[in-house]
Amino acid sequence: MQEKPTNPIGVFDSGIGGLTVVRALMERLPFENIVYFGDTARVPYGVKSVETIAHYARQITEFLLQQQVKLLIIACNTMAAVAYQVVDDLSAVKVLDVIDAGAREAAAGTRVKSVAVIGTPATINSNAYARAIHRYDPEIRIFSQACALFVPLVEEGWLDHTVTRLTAEEYLKPVLCHSIDTLVLGCTHYPLLKPLLQEVAGPDIRLVDSAEAMAEQTAAVLQERDLENREGAVPEYRFYVTDVPLRFQSIGERFLGRSLSNVRVVQW
Repeated sequence: MQEKPTNPIGVFDSGIGGLTVVRALMERLPFENIVYFGDTARVPYGVKSVETIAHYARQITEFLLQQQVKLLIIACNTMAAVAYQVVDDLSAVKVLDVIDAGAREAAAGTRVKSVAVIGTPATINSNAYARAIHRYDPEIRIFSQACALFVPLVEEGWLDHTVTRLTAEEYLKPVLCHSIDTLVLGCTHYPLLKPLLQEVAGPDIRLVDSAEAMAEQTAAVLQERDLENREGAVPEYRFYVTDVPLRFQSIGERFLGRSLSNVRVVQW
């Protein structure tokens, strides 16, 4: 398959969380066409078996490759943790994932070689971030914390609610007692909580937003492969989902930071 600079970037996620990655890409690469796939009918992935997640990842990869994408981004931490190899083996184009992007930035940024990672129970239990960070620097100490309640709180829109603040204080307490200087937001929902998490963590701790890290890595890869879209035309954004839940529009627009249009439903 010939990769052309005008071809879109393919981004996929188990639901709508990956829209924070799309938002970061829109801001960092304003001329790039983007195709997004959210498997909204089968979310959440975190409670499913590795075999099932691999099967879903294979289906979505094949669909996006048919859209003539020039690059694939796994925006779902759970999929990146358990099915990266499946996607990479299937793909004719370069595959990037949020875990590697966040890990790379964390390893490069920590001065005291002490990093905390927060994520969903599935992502934390997979140990994927620890493995990825250690690929860049095996000496870094890693403290992980599963934060199961953050995703529903974000989807409820409680971004600066007292309940969310108290929850964040409880979740971060076990990692903040260590002398960390870097906190990785290991879930695509968490960038929406960044201001609150920064307040709870304090000014001395640097937050690694895996969506922003992903956008930076994407820009570097496109430049390196001479695949930047230099046409300067208004970009085309297409959104594919497997179901349109009642609140999809409102939650999606909160994640994207702009109106969400051109949504199409894919029936498997």
